[in-house]
Amino acid sequence: MGNGLSEQQAFCSNMSFFQSFHITILGLDSAGKTTVLYRLQFNEFVNTVPTKGFNSEKVRVSLGGNRTVTFHFWDVGGQEKLRPLWKPYTRRTDGIIFVVDSVDVERMEEAKTELHKITKTSENLGVPVLVVANKQDLRLSLGLDEIEKLLALKELGPATPWHLQPSCAIIGEGLREGLDKLHEMILKRRKMLRQQKKKR
Repeated sequence: MGNGLSEQQAFCSNMSFFQSFHITILGLDSAGKTTVLYRLQFNEFVNTVPTKGFNSEKVRVSLGGNRTVTFHFWDVGGQEKLRPLWKPYTRRTDGIIFVVDSVDVERMEEAKTELHKITKTSENLGVPVLVVANKQDLRLSLGLDEIEKLLALKELGPATPWHLQPSCAIIGEGLREGLDKLHEMILKRRKMLRQQKKKR
């Protein structure tokens, strides 16, 4: 975690300031996962090729309230044959970023199936999910209400906190706002888990 913590984050003061959050970036192939990763890392568009395995990067990101947070991102390939690899990469993850192509209506059902499958594994119950509705700059992109319905986000259950963020990964629009929400959800979950431990 970074230097400029606000008072609201005071409850995290017993955590190491140099700790990074483990975040897994998932989604179907061609959704824009690697574009999201490199936009966050370099703050510029990087032309990418389909990920054959995974990309791993530690990135310091400036969030709201003058906070700088270190995230360790694992961007895992989204081709069908690579999806069985998702589960090991989400083990002990702090949060999941699930990227969807807002224009690809035909594959929204497939994206929904994969999202629900990975969030409902026993290890991932309660892990916060940031759903990035990518390619919102394109004319035929679906609106957030439609995406929320098609992905059945309300069916993820009360144990899984989620946030749907409109985005254009090529220019980076919406990514920091989405990470801010994910960071908040992670801290809230950690606080709750600590309180549960104390009660035992």
